[in-house]
Amino acid sequence: MSALAKRRLRAWVRLLGITRRTEATLRDLLRAHDTTLPRFDVMAALHRRRDGVTMSELSRMLLVSNGNATAVVDRLESEGLVRRSPSETDRRTVFVALTPEGLHIFERLAAEHEAHVDHLFGGLSEADLDTLTDILKRMGPRDDPDGRMATAPLLVGTLGPGRGDPPR
Repeated sequence: MSALAKRRLRAWVRLLGITRRTEATLRDLLRAHDTTLPRFDVMAALHRRRDGVTMSELSRMLLVSNGNATAVVDRLESEGLVRRSPSETDRRTVFVALTPEGLHIFERLAAEHEAHVDHLFGGLSEADLDTLTDILKRMGPRDDPDGRMATAPLLVGTLGPGRGDPPR
């Protein structure tokens, strides 16, 4: 392995460590509000598309299976935070959107999330952020030819087994 390859590997390990620590901190923040990263990710996606999205679109936006998205939406719907509505043109299609209560709760959580991320990144100047953004953009297109990273969730949370809603 070349010296440059080793440096790249160390950079990856450092990025991964920072990502995991940040994710754990954000999970703790959301847990204090009786929610999870997967729920936050679903609500964030729906917040970006206020008119609603199909369940398939939501799954694509979050890079998860329909089943994983459905499980989170089921819980959010049972709590009155999202609503499902059938398509008028295709009875197989169901749209999902935030309810007014869901919108209110998400916006409150999002404000706290933003303040928390701002604190976590507080040691970086504007120039540092510009440099970091430029570096990450250079990595994206070559390593992400289909552009999927551009539509990934706001957070690094996943909806995989054991990472969803806590039992009640």
